[in-house]
Amino acid sequence: MPRPNWFLAFPIAGTFVLELPPLPSNFRPFHPEDVHLTLAFLGGCGEPAALRALAALDASLSRSSVSAISASLGSVVPMGGSKTTYSNLSALLEEGRAEASACLAALRDVLTEAATGRRERRPPKPHVSIARVRTRATPSDRQAGLAWAAQLNLRAERAQLDRIALYTWSEKRHDRLFQIVAERRLG
Repeated sequence: MPRPNWFLAFPIAGTFVLELPPLPSNFRPFHPEDVHLTLAFLGGCGEPAALRALAALDASLSRSSVSAISASLGSVVPMGGSKTTYSNLSALLEEGRAEASACLAALRDVLTEAATGRRERRPPKPHVSIARVRTRATPSDRQAGLAWAAQLNLRAERAQLDRIALYTWSEKRHDRLFQIVAERRLG
């Protein structure tokens, strides 16, 4: 098994994924407890580096008050790669997008620099992944995934971004993809 990835994210109440229409072939829905909004992706940096990022988060939170963000979900779009080779289907934030973008912009580089010495080059794009594309997915599977996403209306789904958690891969990846290692409450 490859080295596990680490990331800091806002956990989201994900029970709504259980009520979504069935996914097309070669897609895997996120487990309700895996649903999150990524703050800083650290990659396969290892636990000591991930804990450095967590310490940097603690220091940042002690210096400035980061408030909880009320959000709602919006359009579901392909993320990761190009539109034809995407890796996830993710809901963009509708309400709370500006506040979440500002929070990501303020914190993520501090966190990634503490763990890996790098900064993110892309602008913040707050999103909540709800389905992952399996590696064996064909181009027609991916087209079906885009059609599935286009018919969703998640605007009634509310999220409270009031915690930040350090995640890594779950030991039982056949059931859940991720597990929370540590968590911090905001406010």
